[in-house]
Amino acid sequence: MEDVFRKLTDKLVTINEELSIDQARTWVEHFWEDFEATRAKSGREYKGAEVTESIVSKWIEQYGPFLHRYQATNSKFDNLEEG
Repeated sequence: MEDVFRKLTDKLVTINEELSIDQARTWVEHFWEDFEATRAKSGREYKGAEVTESIVSKWIEQYGPFLHRYQATNSKFDNLEEG
């Protein structure tokens, strides 16, 4: 799993050079947890890490270039605003 997180983190840093490695890793972890938690809450069957990786990768492509502009409204994400 560490290899997958590292690969996704590297992808995000490549797409958005304004994010630090730590910020990118945090985004990857948040995306991963959010997708899996939302899927579980909806009662959908778990499809495996490959599906989650695919969705997180798509989110990185779509939202990655703009994540450095994120302004937290939830204290859980305050660390994402720091350089």
